[in-house]
Amino acid sequence: MSVDQFSTPLELPLSEESLAVINAHLSQLSPQDILIWALTHLPALYQTTAFGLTGLVALDMLSKSGHPIPKLIFLDTLYHFAETYELVQEVRERYAVDIKVYKPEGCKTIGDFEKKHGEELWQKDEDIYDFAVKVEPAQRAYQELGVHSVITGRRRSQGGDRASLQPLEVDETGLLKLNPLFAWSFAQVDAYIRENNVPRNKLLDQGYRSVGDWHSTQPSREGDTGERAGRWADKEGKTECGLHKNFSEMKSRAKLEEQRIPAEEVTTASEVATPPA
Repeated sequence: MSVDQFSTPLELPLSEESLAVINAHLSQLSPQDILIWALTHLPALYQTTAFGLTGLVALDMLSKSGHPIPKLIFLDTLYHFAETYELVQEVRERYAVDIKVYKPEGCKTIGDFEKKHGEELWQKDEDIYDFAVKVEPAQRAYQELGVHSVITGRRRSQGGDRASLQPLEVDETGLLKLNPLFAWSFAQVDAYIRENNVPRNKLLDQGYRSVGDWHSTQPSREGDTGERAGRWADKEGKTECGLHKNFSEMKSRAKLEEQRIPAEEVTTASEVATPPA
């Protein structure tokens, strides 16, 4: 099987054999050429981004490709730093790109979210929090927008679950995930940002190495070596926000939690209403 045999756009679902052939081909290309290939071959293509450096590099490359830029999907957790929201607006103006913003279901503000889920949900159950602010909004975006393929900013050198990353992946829902800079190092990303004057989060000049929600991100400390140092610093072993975990498993856990909380509330109310013997 040759990569030239594939239709444009690709017919889904992809077999494992087809995926292997495509990845063998893409692995030999530059990020720019991977993106150009994707613009032709990947159906219903969007870019999901939290406006990290790698995603910004991909966006800048797309802006110079001579092709229309795919729409962006920004998952607004409501807990981003002010500097991140400033960057979103700067990117919107710089690249004249359409940014689709999705927030946790039924929530416009932190107050809405905490009324629905309680305060500091990320401390009580980080998986449920990740599902509420990232996974569910992403799936809602994909369904409403008819998304079949997304461009991500993941790279192998970020470590953790990303160490064996391939250029193109298919998740358990059938979504195609393109990782155009999968083989780039942080040094290559940083050099591109500086050489091309790409907008970047101001917090990166204040000791932050990677920027997420304000409650789970802190400046990197002396001796920190990981590219994502400072993210989930108090959560040993945590390397992902949930967006790239198994969707079905996270959805099942979230449903169980929804059923458990009302049951506890009923039990508590009953205990309060029952007079002592």
